[in-house]
Amino acid sequence: MAYPDDPFHIHTLDQLERLFDAVGEASLKKEVPYIHPMYRQLIEASPFAVLATSGPGGLDASPRGDAPGFVQVLDEHTLLLPERRGNNRIDSLRNILADPRAALLFLIPGVGETLRVNGRATISADPQLLQRFAVNGAEPKCVIVVKVESAFFQCARAIRRSGLWEPAAAAHVPTAGAILEALTEHGIDGGEYDRDLEQRQKATLY
Repeated sequence: MAYPDDPFHIHTLDQLERLFDAVGEASLKKEVPYIHPMYRQLIEASPFAVLATSGPGGLDASPRGDAPGFVQVLDEHTLLLPERRGNNRIDSLRNILADPRAALLFLIPGVGETLRVNGRATISADPQLLQRFAVNGAEPKCVIVVKVESAFFQCARAIRRSGLWEPAAAAHVPTAGAILEALTEHGIDGGEYDRDLEQRQKATLY
């Protein structure tokens, strides 16, 4: 996309790189093409990750969460991510079928550093893999297998700037029911949706 009337539009790599200092040695050294034992500790402590994928319909970033270590390290080049119950849109899975490139961002409550992992993903319904991730007898629908191409930790600046782990009053934002009622022009009763939501989610976590 061209912006001929905007003298501040950055459209070349040279222009972009002139805005920034040289990459520090630590920022280069921390990236490796496998899961280092130190990075494995971060993955095993993480209860939450964001899965990024790309497909014909565009990009997608999907939140994934469970007990710490819910993403398992099969070996230093392979991660296993269970596909738990959700909204059945399967946006990430559709994307993986079309384009195997995938990225994961791991967060750990109270820890400023995050872990970024890039690789290529496939989808498996191997019964042994599904059983590996069973919770209370409930197995995931499938397992995402990520072949790791790069891994590195991200410094804590973004977490510190956001105050993400600092105690804060609950934000005054619309409820899920209110959002659905507005989007459907009252086709969905927001109050009824919100009243049933907590119990419904508890009953369908796995």
